[in-house]
Amino acid sequence: MSAAMQTALIGIMAGGLIAALAYATWTDIRSRIIPNPLNAGIALSAPLWWWASGLSPWPGMAIQIALGGAALLVFMGAFAMGAMGGGDVKLIAALGLWLMPLDFLRMIVWMSLGGGLLTFGMLIWKWARKNEGQLEIPYGVAIAAATAPVLAERYIYHFPG
Repeated sequence: MSAAMQTALIGIMAGGLIAALAYATWTDIRSRIIPNPLNAGIALSAPLWWWASGLSPWPGMAIQIALGGAALLVFMGAFAMGAMGGGDVKLIAALGLWLMPLDFLRMIVWMSLGGGLLTFGMLIWKWARKNEGQLEIPYGVAIAAATAPVLAERYIYHFPG
């Protein structure tokens, strides 16, 4: 594959992932659900992303699979404690297949900070409205808001010089 074609494919796929994250945000805000088919599509498109990015099977692809699996296991703990929804956990694991380990770590840090701010804001909103119900945080918003700039910094804003 030519360098120009590789760059175009990476740009198209990064744009597609950002569009998928926008859809995840919208569905999470609307219904507090991130659809399983969306998460599956993100995860199942990772091998094409690896190929377009020139990732080697060993250790590159193996590291990405391990990262996605580790993310799934760690965040299943948050799900088990009731701190995070299942769709959020699956989305994070799917993103572990896409983002390089340091980029993934940066995303997790930004996601945590954004999720904390989102939770604080929703607590204030709940208090102001005197709502007694269970607080449900659309964490997909924090996940998407943290992932998009990390992805853009590495792949969209990167111009060979």
